[in-house]
Amino acid sequence: MSEMMIRFLIGGVVVSIFAALGDVFKPKSFAGLFGAAPSVAFATLLLSSLSDGKPYAATESRSMVAGAFAFTAYAVTCVHLMVRMKLHAGWSATLAIGIWALVAFGAWYGFLR
Repeated sequence: MSEMMIRFLIGGVVVSIFAALGDVFKPKSFAGLFGAAPSVAFATLLLSSLSDGKPYAATESRSMVAGAFAFTAYAVTCVHLMVRMKLHAGWSATLAIGIWALVAFGAWYGFLR
């Protein structure tokens, strides 16, 4: 299994755990503490810079920016589907994955490869 696949899987698991913890704890304002998961990205950049050099860390940071744009498109689509179209959150999240994929893979194809 390639290093990228391992990072993808670990990152997905960590983000899912943070989201689940944020949903479990009350009050919901406490859940904001779990929004600190992006700090993992900064640690990754630091470790990448130290172990693989600054050019590699720069590539990582560009990928993170592209991921942030894709997530923003996903979130905006979810809100639109839930508020305007009155869809259930589960359906909205499922449908918005397509938008995320278009933006993420479009950014990769257009700027990162």
